[in-house]
Amino acid sequence: MEVDSYDKKVLILGAHGKIARLAEKEFLEKTDDILKLFLRKASRLNPVQPDRETVIEGDATNLEQLVAAMQGVDAVYANLAGGDIKQQAQAVVKAMDKVGIKRLVWISTLGIYDEVPGKFGEWNNSTLGSYITNYRAAADVIEDSDLDYTIVRPAWLTNNDEVDFEVTQKGEVFKGTEVSRKSIAHIVVELIQNNTELKHSIGVNKPNTDGDKPS
Repeated sequence: MEVDSYDKKVLILGAHGKIARLAEKEFLEKTDDILKLFLRKASRLNPVQPDRETVIEGDATNLEQLVAAMQGVDAVYANLAGGDIKQQAQAVVKAMDKVGIKRLVWISTLGIYDEVPGKFGEWNNSTLGSYITNYRAAADVIEDSDLDYTIVRPAWLTNNDEVDFEVTQKGEVFKGTEVSRKSIAHIVVELIQNNTELKHSIGVNKPNTDGDKPS
């Protein structure tokens, strides 16, 4: 599916993350969107196209900073991490409600619904541990909101230069063990451009990567 070219304003939270950087590149190359890049240390990012990118320093748990960053924005893409991910989710939802923005794409992780089967599921749970618990708590905050959210649950991430993926829905068994960051970035851009998978939580993997562990 080709990405439609709308002129939207997109706020990217955690804009220095690897997936976020790939998504930024695709937004610039394949859309006419204007980007706001929100991160803890603004000095870590140099805009590629300064006429279309604004860098904002801020903390995703800080409601005032989020509200300020969200002014004039059509959609929010959250590429956040850390032990305080639930607090970040609460702040993002509150800020979006305050500003009146509905569209959120939220990156989570596989296993938050105990949806990963077999030995890989056991290995994933023991390897990620409390990370899964924290991300589940954040996902619950998003799903309990009135936002037009999409939660994205990637398999284990690779740096492969490829876009190759399949999708499972919440309530379905997770497939595969890995997926490229480039695939996830591509999905993020598609979700925001085409406004699909509203109020869905999607698992994303590369086809035919089933096994006991990612390679």
